[in-house]
Amino acid sequence: MAEHQPNRLLVVDDDSVTRELLEALLTREGYRVSTAESGEAALKMLGDGLRPDAILTDLQMPGITGRSLADKVRSLCGEKIPILAMSGSEADGELLEGFDGFLRKPFSMEKLHEALTKIGEPLYEKLLPSSSVPVLDAKVYQSLSGSMSREKLQQLYRLCLDDSQHRIGNLRQAVDRRDDAAYRREAHAIKGGCRMVGALELAALAEFIESHGLVANLINRLDELQLACDRLESVLCECESASERTAP
Repeated sequence: MAEHQPNRLLVVDDDSVTRELLEALLTREGYRVSTAESGEAALKMLGDGLRPDAILTDLQMPGITGRSLADKVRSLCGEKIPILAMSGSEADGELLEGFDGFLRKPFSMEKLHEALTKIGEPLYEKLLPSSSVPVLDAKVYQSLSGSMSREKLQQLYRLCLDDSQHRIGNLRQAVDRRDDAAYRREAHAIKGGCRMVGALELAALAEFIESHGLVANLINRLDELQLACDRLESVLCECESASERTAP
């Protein structure tokens, strides 16, 4: 285990099987593990002097949970203690406020190690779609180009780009109004239109924004959307140039 990684862990989960399994797996990996069956039990252990290097807590438990638990832990242990959230489903951005990382169950020990080593990075950067997502799905583009004229194809992608640009403007207005429903609705529309034409990067970013909603440290994702529009336009220009060179 790397020296900079936490060694003493507190696992908080109301499911006894999950607690026992994680304790066994983490102990085998060389961690020293304490467990608590609830947020209240965890706070009592911390109040009695337990000082883990990091805490893994389930997001959906009876009693104290989520942001409230994170705030109470920090009041007892200070701001520096890393707190990782766990859940069996994707977590909404608002639920993750106050946490240093997120693990979706079931997760591998490799995923845990990665989350622990990335503590200190902004959480939204860890959740962003992978940079390996292609700007444009070549198969979709080729299929569309084979079913319509070049002019119609250009118009289709121009419509997609113009609509995305317009909706990015709407997203910024939703941010100003703190209108989470409108924010997610505009992102959903971008996702749907971009998927139809194979604009994969734009669709992935829009899906991310739709899933996480209006969280303060995610607002600059709109700049990523704008850059993705610029990259799509550049890729489309390259595709059009290649088509002109190979045209009979």
